[in-house]
Amino acid sequence: MIRLYRAPFSTNVERVALALAHKGLEVESVWISYEDRSPVERVSGQSLVPVLEFDDGAVVFDSMQIVKVLEERHPAAPLYPPDFAGRARAMRFIDWFNGVWKVAPNAIEAEIASPQPDVARIEVLAEAMAGSLEVFERMLDGRSHLLGDEFSAADCAAFPFLKYALRRDPEDDELFHRVLDSYQQLGDDHPGLKAWIERIDERPRV
Repeated sequence: MIRLYRAPFSTNVERVALALAHKGLEVESVWISYEDRSPVERVSGQSLVPVLEFDDGAVVFDSMQIVKVLEERHPAAPLYPPDFAGRARAMRFIDWFNGVWKVAPNAIEAEIASPQPDVARIEVLAEAMAGSLEVFERMLDGRSHLLGDEFSAADCAAFPFLKYALRRDPEDDELFHRVLDSYQQLGDDHPGLKAWIERIDERPRV
């Protein structure tokens, strides 16, 4: 049995939960609290979730690395295009999302948590977040998913963060998630993105 180490409301855990359900894989969930990360540290040597422990003893951490390994071990119900160009495009999007898009919300969170937040910097970063909504809207023009008509690793990577543009669980009070909620405001000019969030939100998770 695959074992998934997870924590409530984790965006990165949800990436993996979507991928596992898409592939029809059953897992044993090990829930941790952010106050006690010792179970994760014992199994993986680091403190972040998600961590996936396979039944052969292999341990993988980092959400999109887990998705990549799942694809290698369980190729049925693929999450990456079969052709080289399509796969490269998916990996390039994921690298951009993690390395570029996430900079703004992470920086806003850091500013808000600092003793003296730089309001002007927050405003610049907020504009970047708002502007990126148009990028996703254009990507979804004529498509049901980010890279085409099929659910893919790109959707796994982006949805847990972009979903806050539409709603946030009232019990989810994490600062980073409040940033995602506050600085992503969908308007009438984002119908494709809104429909995509609702579409992916209907998908199962493990």
